[in-house]
Amino acid sequence: MIELQHVSKAYLSSTRETWAIGDVSFRVAKGEFVAVVGPSGCGKSTLLNMMGSFMAPSAGRIEIGGRAVRHGTIPDRLGYIFQKDTVLPWHTVGRNIGLGLKFRGVPNHEIRATVRRLLELANLSGCEDMLPHQLSGGMRQRVALLMTLACEPEVLLLDEPFGALDSNTKMTLHRELLEIWQKLGQTVVMVTHDLDEAVSLSDRVIVLSAPPSQVVLDHRVDLPRPRDVFGLRDSDDFSHHVRAIWAVLGREFQAAQGRAKGQGVAHVA
Repeated sequence: MIELQHVSKAYLSSTRETWAIGDVSFRVAKGEFVAVVGPSGCGKSTLLNMMGSFMAPSAGRIEIGGRAVRHGTIPDRLGYIFQKDTVLPWHTVGRNIGLGLKFRGVPNHEIRATVRRLLELANLSGCEDMLPHQLSGGMRQRVALLMTLACEPEVLLLDEPFGALDSNTKMTLHRELLEIWQKLGQTVVMVTHDLDEAVSLSDRVIVLSAPPSQVVLDHRVDLPRPRDVFGLRDSDDFSHHVRAIWAVLGREFQAAQGRAKGQGVAHVA
């Protein structure tokens, strides 16, 4: 469903060229849930933005559904969930969720039926007429997810959607996201800083190196599904996967910190 072929990204300034992404290649099968982790500055969100067509790679090729992704042309049936929710404060929950369908010209009765179904799926029944300021942060993030799901995407790109939430709310949303994903079957790529989150949710965890980044580990998480995200973290199998990934990811964190210190010294000099 998704293929990245030798993708790289450089940022240009008046004095220098900085390569955030060096050479990244991987594939994501239809219906697979893949998490991408790596040290700060390695281009995780940049990679996601290039998949979504929001920016162009400096080199390489990205395909979704067998078609090349072109800068500025969002791939068909693609949904994107940002770090900060995109719920419109002047619309009710129901109107927010149905907004994309309204723009498509879907009849009102079909929009209402879709909104009711999705609210039930996300345990938000009864919230249809509430305004966003009346919701908790976790509820707003659920509404943002439903706004995307209403348009029936086949591919979901998630850019740290739970990063600002407390641990209990985050894990509750993990459970609900997995339930929704297992029912609807989208192909998912999620960027996260949270290794436990990555292992809890995904089929594979891809580790990027310190910049200029490349794939240094493609780890399959063979934990059985459906998963109990609250009980899972107490298991030996979960700990095994976390340790195996951290053995590589930890080295990349250290490499990134060492590089940043070296660049700081050189800059001061």
